[in-house]
This record gives sequence, C-alpha cells and structure tokens, in this order.
Amino acid sequence: MPQLTFIEADGTHHCIDAPLARSLMQIALDHSVPGILGECGGSCSCGTCHGVIDVSWTPRLPAMNETEVFMLEGIPERQNGSRLCCQIRMTAELDGLVVQLPREQI
Repeated sequence: MPQLTFIEADGTHHCIDAPLARSLMQIALDHSVPGILGECGGSCSCGTCHGVIDVSWTPRLPAMNETEVFMLEGIPERQNGSRLCCQIRMTAELDGLVVQLPREQI
C-alpha cells in the first residue's frame, strides 16, 4: 500500500498507509490528522483541506480545475504547491507524497 505523510505546522509527522482511490482529505480524516477539517465533505467548496505539496510532484498530480483555483485564491497561507486535498485521489504514483499543513485552515 502506498505511503502518505502529513506534516503539521509544528513539525509533527503522520505517516499513513494510504488506500488507493481515496482523496487525501478523506485519508487524513480517517486517521484523525489534525489540521485537515474537510468541512464541505470534499465538494471543493470550503478550502479547509488546504495542504502544500512540493512542486516536484506536480506532474503526478491531477490538474487543478477552476473551482479549486478559485477556492485557493481566498486562502491566506497559499503558496506554490498549495492544493485542496479533497481534489487529489491517492494513486500508486503518489507513493511517498508529503503534504505540509498550514498553521490554520480558513
């Protein structure tokens, strides 16, 4: 099973066996990772599953749709590599992915 790591703003690591086809948001919620709220349930309408992924992973990630781009525009801690975890589903190609979590979700 692929591995996924979430890193909280304080540096706490959560290394998780990540089931294929689940969204990163749902995987975080399934494992009670602090910092991922997922208030909209994964419908890309709240921005509370914001994470930052190193841009070297971009070719392996799905492209952002207009809604995700719009939602990210309102996030104060947005940076290069910012994504909504509800929009990324785990694949074998994402084995080893690291998601840095912001200090606060909006």
